[in-house]
Amino acid sequence: MTKSLNAIAQKLMTPGQGILAADESEGTIGKRFDKINLPNTLELRRDYREMLFGATEAMRNYISGVILTEETLKQESAGGTPFRAILADADVIPGIKVDRGAFPMPGESGEKITEGLDGLRQRLAHYAELGAGFAKWRAVITINDIAPTRNNIRANAHVLARYAMLCQEAGIVPIVEPEVVGDGEPGNHSMERCAQVTGDVLENVFKELRLAGVDLSGMLLKPNMVLPGVNSRERPSVEEVAQRTVAVLKAHVPAAVPGIAFLSGGQTDEEATSHLSAMNRIAGKPWPLTFSYGRALQNVALRQWGGRRENFTDARCAFTHRAHMNSLAALGEWNNALDQAA
Repeated sequence: MTKSLNAIAQKLMTPGQGILAADESEGTIGKRFDKINLPNTLELRRDYREMLFGATEAMRNYISGVILTEETLKQESAGGTPFRAILADADVIPGIKVDRGAFPMPGESGEKITEGLDGLRQRLAHYAELGAGFAKWRAVITINDIAPTRNNIRANAHVLARYAMLCQEAGIVPIVEPEVVGDGEPGNHSMERCAQVTGDVLENVFKELRLAGVDLSGMLLKPNMVLPGVNSRERPSVEEVAQRTVAVLKAHVPAAVPGIAFLSGGQTDEEATSHLSAMNRIAGKPWPLTFSYGRALQNVALRQWGGRRENFTDARCAFTHRAHMNSLAALGEWNNALDQAA
């Protein structure tokens, strides 16, 4: 089992490839559709995912795995081909989001705890039968004047560990995602504060993973980058973000972890790409770094598609370009001139 989990994790971390996060909940994708004046219907959600998964060049060359929702894992294209089959043709591993969302913690801190452990063992067995090779669970850590509290960090770390152990029991690689969010209220925290909280969170997460008996060689980490809050006046350089993020990871993430796939965390497309590339130019890291982006891969393609199947070709070209740019970033080879040349 250990060998097969590690093999899946290693494949997800194939050099120059990354993970497409297409696991937006119905509510979240509805907000994306609202921005281009589209109704949130089952048919349009299907068409949108079909547009992405049918981008053959991107999926075969730049994407190693796709995080799906339960709806999408079971869904078919308009022509009747299961999305799982489309991904298999491109040698892409299907994954599944298994948490049920982040809900308010009791108290006045404005913090959240992620729920979804009830019935997870049975759900994971079902997802494994459907071909899911990995799963994802997101914990949300808020920074404000009194948060994060010790209670919130420990509670989310404990839940992540229980989720990860259940995944490995089912033969599924867990992606562990403890996100220190930059866009909470008031969102004016410093880069230094983000680094301190991120390090504290990672320290607690790996403590709980070890206590639960999770095989670190059969999991992946999906962290935030070290950035100031969205309302902060700090404007760190790309190199500062890269150096600070790698320093925090090296201090708190064991070398046994097969790889780290970053979330984009509300960055612009180019910011997420440039920060990743700069980190990959730093020597001496014990694990490979890649991307597990949602919006930062999909933004332009979503606008190009606009809800029309006749726009599939243009939208797929836009998606392929962003996937290619992030592939270069995962190799430390991206630069702005390449991005603008397309």
